Amino acid sequence: MPAELRGAILSNIGSYEKRRENFSWDIAKEVLGWKEGEVLNIGAMCSDRICEQGKGDKKALIWQGFGGKQKTYTFNDLRVLSSGYAKFLQDLGVKPGERVCLFMDKIPELYISFLGVLKMGAVAQPLFSAFGDESLEVRLFSADTKVILTTRKHVKKVRKIQDRLPALEKIVIVEGNPNKLRDGEIFFNVEDAPVEDFEIYKSETETPSVLHYTSGTTGQPKGAQHVHGSVWGQALTTSWVLDLKDDDIYWCTADPGWVTGTSYGIIGPWSLGVTQCVLDSGFTSAAWYQFIQDNKVTVWYSAPTAIRSLMRDGEELVKQYDLSSLRHLASVGEPLNSEAVIWSEKVYGLPFLDTFWQTETGAMMITNFPGMKIKPGSMGKPFPGIEAGILDLKTNEPVTEPGTVGLIAFRPGWPSMFREYVKKPDIYRSKFVGASEDAMPPELRTDKSLWYVSGDRASFDKDGYYWFVGRDDDVINTGGHLVGPFEIESALVEHEAIAEAAAIGKPDEVNMEVVKVFVTLNPGYEPSDDLELNIMNFIRKRLSPLAMPQEIEYTEKLPKTRSGKILRRYLKALEWGEEVGDLSTLEDD
Repeated sequence: MPAELRGAILSNIGSYEKRRENFSWDIAKEVLGWKEGEVLNIGAMCSDRICEQGKGDKKALIWQGFGGKQKTYTFNDLRVLSSGYAKFLQDLGVKPGERVCLFMDKIPELYISFLGVLKMGAVAQPLFSAFGDESLEVRLFSADTKVILTTRKHVKKVRKIQDRLPALEKIVIVEGNPNKLRDGEIFFNVEDAPVEDFEIYKSETETPSVLHYTSGTTGQPKGAQHVHGSVWGQALTTSWVLDLKDDDIYWCTADPGWVTGTSYGIIGPWSLGVTQCVLDSGFTSAAWYQFIQDNKVTVWYSAPTAIRSLMRDGEELVKQYDLSSLRHLASVGEPLNSEAVIWSEKVYGLPFLDTFWQTETGAMMITNFPGMKIKPGSMGKPFPGIEAGILDLKTNEPVTEPGTVGLIAFRPGWPSMFREYVKKPDIYRSKFVGASEDAMPPELRTDKSLWYVSGDRASFDKDGYYWFVGRDDDVINTGGHLVGPFEIESALVEHEAIAEAAAIGKPDEVNMEVVKVFVTLNPGYEPSDDLELNIMNFIRKRLSPLAMPQEIEYTEKLPKTRSGKILRRYLKALEWGEEVGDLSTLEDD
């Protein structure tokens, strides 16, 4: 029997073609066993509801930190501890719809408090603990965040910006030393305050749930607001693409500060009652292989950056570990090159299957499926229920000719689609081709005559497989994370030595792109190794390690249009060895 046919028979999705022909999002309710009239609350669906199904004693989370320290939690533990967070926040005065930031490493408190925030009706706003104080401030200010849950390790960043956040009322330290608290700070150890019975907030499909920030080429990061109804898309894609089954041990390597870490590192697996592992320590190939071996991981969802690092460390290392438990691999965050797919099949006996989606889509949109013929380097095909297309770069009309490069776009209406950019209705509207100037979010997200435009370029082949080409803007994709050049440039010019700055993505074998910046210096400053190191650390502390430039080029002048706008595309074209294009607006001198 051919491998593709055998895979289709054994996989959750079965026949891809048949699923597309006979599709309804109500299938997700069947998969979850959810009945009309039950509370639609993600926090409860990932904990209380699993216990009601008789799986309370089943392992939900196997966590490992630095030094091999391990903790294990059952679904019943998730239930009572998340209710502990929910009651604490309720008693603190947090109201449904208000935003609660989760700013900590990948510790158990992060995953459990996420559920607790949702169970009491507030909005969970997870942010990378690697963010510097400036990146943190921008996102908390934009969201009018009321409470932040953090740790002793990271509270100093919050203290630096506390006075500039008028909406922030309380800082809650949930892990670490409980002593020496300042005004407005509270220490809360949920292990001392589990709650057996908590009245779950009766959220509905359109009730706000999770807020993730995403970077753009201009302006500050945008807050993409998701809703409790997104669980239908997240659960069904988890079942059909990641192929999770009841006895699986699942590992999603993503941080919940990134949408993958919530959609598929919390919501997808736990709504299905599946055990998952979390490794909260620095990356080494040996440590990852040891983690897979020790926990007998069966399904592994990671990123091309990590996969390329594993490739770099070679096949001989793999032979030192027993990875025979693995049965399914998938990848997300950036294009997965064909070499990585071929290598993983050779070394692990399994190909990594590429998946394409975004913060805004909330769930997988174009993917490779179990049992489907894999074309190494391809994004795969649209998920059942998703109408995808490629729009002409000039006319925005759908193209029909295979191989034509255009913008990846989707017809609105899938459950996990973001509902707004917080406080930015015009930018939200601009994402939809064909929208009228006065169209509001509710009609935009349901109007099937429109196209949601992703901002990425691709083509499709004669068999309907999609092939990624690149971003349609200047956003930098480093290690699967989008970094906005404007945010980097804004921080750079705050450095005392820098007069002007431009940031671009530079090709990189491991991370796809790394940040390169071009700077002009103020009078009295000269290029030097010390200055370069100082600038790098300045950005790392202000923004994040991802935003830190890996290369700095000093120049007397930056290329600009006659209106004064820096031409990043000119700098990027030179760096990538591409055609520069139209320079009619470039300053003559």
